[in-house]
Amino acid sequence: MSRCIQLARQGEAGAPPNPMVGAVVVCDGRILGEGFHRRCGGPHAEVNAIASVRDRHLLPESTIYVSLEPCNHYGKTPPCTELIIRSGIRRVVVGCTDPFQKVNGQGIRRLREAGCEVVTGVMEEECRHLNRRFFTFHQQHRPYVTLKWAQSSDGYMGLNAATTPPVRFSNDVTQTLVHRLRARSGAILVGTRTALADDPSLTTRLWPGPSPLRLTIDRHNVLPPTLRLLDGSVPTVVYQHESLREIMDDLYQRGIQTLLVEGGARLLQSFIDEELWDEARIETAPFCLGRGVCSPTLRDATLLSEHHYCGNSIRRYVRSH
Repeated sequence: MSRCIQLARQGEAGAPPNPMVGAVVVCDGRILGEGFHRRCGGPHAEVNAIASVRDRHLLPESTIYVSLEPCNHYGKTPPCTELIIRSGIRRVVVGCTDPFQKVNGQGIRRLREAGCEVVTGVMEEECRHLNRRFFTFHQQHRPYVTLKWAQSSDGYMGLNAATTPPVRFSNDVTQTLVHRLRARSGAILVGTRTALADDPSLTTRLWPGPSPLRLTIDRHNVLPPTLRLLDGSVPTVVYQHESLREIMDDLYQRGIQTLLVEGGARLLQSFIDEELWDEARIETAPFCLGRGVCSPTLRDATLLSEHHYCGNSIRRYVRSH
């Protein structure tokens, strides 16, 4: 199952909005074939794994390991359960069940009805974490929300003075990582003040992949049409009167599974206060400001954190649960 998870991660860029899935076919302790879901609309992991097996006469004696429950419905591809059954495989080991309403236990049930031995819950926590964005979208009916900000070592996101040039916290490496994060997000949101003060383009200029849907909030109709957010190069949605939960509902209806919130401080704190976040990416630069806009305050999250060094900066990854 660990190898399934390792394979599944290779589909990080191409699989969404489908989940990342890996599959391995094993006979007598030897791997016969393996595969992962490369891109949405393409063959699933089970299909690729079974197709890679050369000695097909060994399939009835084999076990297929798969990180997520095989599908049992016709979508863009036929059901993987039927392929497993036709191949003669009689033992299936599943990492975790699929929360998607067209699967959600039906794949496991179909395999058992066909006489397959099905083992579930193997490395379940790791498999669920792999597709935490997919699970959040289908179980909580909202996007998986990542908060991102950069700050000084004394906890400030910038200076208050409007005439002061923006403070650069990121180095070349961490800036590239931010663009990678954007390329893995379905939408990206900034507040009114950030849109006005920074005039960001919110694109993926430093990393291959599509730019996310751009979002901003303009409750008082103060954003000028000259902003880069409104240049038409990437689709943009401007919310005027919606609450955060209404925005989440709208993004769910649009099929947006992942939302990256890049600021400002007030908007980030609102997501924290309303418990509408799943993880935070915080970059701390190696200098103090002494004054300015205070960084958001996280509550009860410090035990679920990791630290990474990028040059002189520290990148912290925090999970909300």
